[in-house]
Amino acid sequence: MTTLTLCIPAYNAAAYLPTLLIAAKSQKIPFDEILVYDDCSTDDTASIVNNFGVTLIRGDVNKGCSTGKNTLASVAKSEWLHFHDADDLILPNFTEVAHRWIKKEDAPDIVLLHYQYQNFINGESLGEPDYNTNAMHEDTIKFSIENKLVNFALIKKTAFIKIGGFDTDPSVLYNEDRAFYTRAAFAGLSFDYEKENTCINYYHPNSMSAGNISKCAVATTNVWKKVIEKAHGKYNKEIAAQLLQNANYAATGLAWPSVRESIKIARGLHKAQLPAGSGYFKLLYKILPFNSFYMREKLFRMFTDKRKRSKK
Repeated sequence: MTTLTLCIPAYNAAAYLPTLLIAAKSQKIPFDEILVYDDCSTDDTASIVNNFGVTLIRGDVNKGCSTGKNTLASVAKSEWLHFHDADDLILPNFTEVAHRWIKKEDAPDIVLLHYQYQNFINGESLGEPDYNTNAMHEDTIKFSIENKLVNFALIKKTAFIKIGGFDTDPSVLYNEDRAFYTRAAFAGLSFDYEKENTCINYYHPNSMSAGNISKCAVATTNVWKKVIEKAHGKYNKEIAAQLLQNANYAATGLAWPSVRESIKIARGLHKAQLPAGSGYFKLLYKILPFNSFYMREKLFRMFTDKRKRSKK
């Protein structure tokens, strides 16, 4: 099992695809296939793909990246898949590192790949993962709940097909990666982690997620609702902690209905679980859960605006 397909879901990605495709076609060990799914783009995405001589698959109706990824997987002829967003980047060592894994007879179903998170505009480093492999192997489900696993992995096609690929339920769109990895963990797929950096995950100020905090927060809540159903009463504390993180994220976008719902579900699962924050914030949360998030965000914005005005 040593063949590898690069699967790129794309929507209006003409500004980013050339850089990614150049990097993909410059690998020391070539990808066996490079496939791009064009989700009804209105820009030059299709013509750019054709100019690079890679395989283009076009959707008839815009259905989102989960449908695109599943379509790419169904077409791919390789034994291993790597899904990669069109506006991110693979590094020159990618396929060399990948082949170390896919040549193993005892390779896991999913290999999580190390990446750097960077600001696309100025190249500022925004962090990188530090997955605990011991925790991963000890309880893969718990690991998948506690860690934000994103779109950088090597996945066995047979395992991917076995669990039904990505969830195409529109309610989890915007957080389909989190939905996929928790789904894979509950299905019993095996995980491992490659610590050498192979990818760059860019933060784009004008990206779909950055511009849709409210929709992302709703999708995240829906992911955790599905996880709760599968967990059957286990991992309540861990899921509650993630819901409170989502409440914090939703508050930054003033998505107050999502804040309220996330808190309600979290407290129903594990009332003693506290959100991250200062001692004063946690104390207020114990008394007035929703108001604590609302007041903190309002105060933060008030002081931020005051500092901006003072600099003028």
